[in-house]
Amino acid sequence: MSRQECINGFSDYIFWDVDKTSVDPALNAPFLVRRVLEYGQITDWKHLLKYYGLERIADVAKQLRTLDPKALSFISTVSGTPIDNFRCYTTRQSTPEHCNF
Repeated sequence: MSRQECINGFSDYIFWDVDKTSVDPALNAPFLVRRVLEYGQITDWKHLLKYYGLERIADVAKQLRTLDPKALSFISTVSGTPIDNFRCYTTRQSTPEHCNF
């Protein structure tokens, strides 16, 4: 699959703040994985899975500093990886949250 075919397979709203043509799937894997996990639909997930494969997606997700809790639970469950292997989980545990009144 070519670079252009990969990018065109994703929903347009995933790229709301960047130029879609400037995204390189090989260089910007963390960006794409995070956006699809947090904002993508099932078709975006299937396209990401087809391009990278589950093992690569899980490896990239393990290195992300932040990830939505639902997205983290999803990738942890789908990949069979314990949740405490993800950097965003261990970072969140060591950073106290502010009180919201």
